Amino acid sequence: MARAFKTLDDMGDVTGKRVLVREDLNVPMADGGVTDDTRLRAAISTVAELADKGAKVIVLAHFGRPKGQRDPSMSLALVTKPFSQVLGRPVRFIDDQDAAGVIETMADGEVGILENTRFDPGEEKNAPDTIERLAALGDLYVNDAFSAAHRAHASTEGLARELPAFAGRQMEAELDALDKALGNPEHPVAAVVGGAKVSSKLDVLRHLVEKVDHLIIGGGMANTFLAARGVNVGKSLCEHDLTGTAEEILDAADKANCTVHLPYDVVVAKEFKPNPPTRTVNVHEVAADEMILDVGPAATEALGDVLKNCRTLVWNGPMGAFETPPFDAATVALAKTAAALTKEGSLVSVAGGGDTVAALNQAGVAGDFSFVSTAGGAFLEWMEGKELPGVAALQQ
Repeated sequence: MARAFKTLDDMGDVTGKRVLVREDLNVPMADGGVTDDTRLRAAISTVAELADKGAKVIVLAHFGRPKGQRDPSMSLALVTKPFSQVLGRPVRFIDDQDAAGVIETMADGEVGILENTRFDPGEEKNAPDTIERLAALGDLYVNDAFSAAHRAHASTEGLARELPAFAGRQMEAELDALDKALGNPEHPVAAVVGGAKVSSKLDVLRHLVEKVDHLIIGGGMANTFLAARGVNVGKSLCEHDLTGTAEEILDAADKANCTVHLPYDVVVAKEFKPNPPTRTVNVHEVAADEMILDVGPAATEALGDVLKNCRTLVWNGPMGAFETPPFDAATVALAKTAAALTKEGSLVSVAGGGDTVAALNQAGVAGDFSFVSTAGGAFLEWMEGKELPGVAALQQ
């Protein structure tokens, strides 16, 4: 496929070249150990490939939010050993105080991690002198951190304009998947958008009604849309002040020939706690002291039928209060349907966002989707139709 950006395949011979590779190594830690190494593992394909080709690989990353101050608790020295273990080869920590000197002593095929880019106050400001300082350390630049691509920082955007720039393997896979999902998708396209509040997804919903054929709304935000249609949602989570906005989105969907699917049967309870007494009712039968906590089984089955007639699916957010049983039922059931359709080859399924990944893992189907993005903010901004500076800089 023709791409708007260059990849590792376009780099030519990198033997002895200093390659600056922007990765996302911002991993959760406790008691000196990494508690989730997903991001470290995601960096392997690019870093190992470049090292195997004889490049001097200098990994750039941020860790925590030091706000331009040097903070030992946020030093990437803490991540160097865990990354080395995951990578299966030695990784050298490079103090930014004498980075040029250390890099000069690196052998071809060696890997190093530069100190936290955010220790430099110019990183988040995309300051010219910071870009210049980093660019002097490398010959080529690779951005492999889609999750940081929505930030115009020195290490994500500035460097791509200063050095020959390429997408890493993870970035390449992400951009290809996103193109298949909304850039040039096969229609009909469905989008599942869930989560607690409409207010956090307004731009997403406005963008999607112009792009997709079916918009499936779940989670707490569905209650605001139901209220906009005159349904009494009892004491459910609902942004009553946004019912007018919800009506505008429904009108825009009508004009764009996008069918909006709201639940017509729901699971309700009088209190929000694990396994309380529940009942499944038509949305018009919610009592004043009840709250809607999940989509009902009839609506879930009907939504599964919608997916069976679609070729592409974009998913962001759960259908109900999935962290609290039994209100994960609709999310799990719909995710399993999407996974089965993907496995049989009739659906391209792309999902992203923190809650979404957790929900798909809970359903045991994350591995069966075509692509699951671990990027939070960047994935959301992409769903809003915004230009991501780190991606735009690669595409120039």
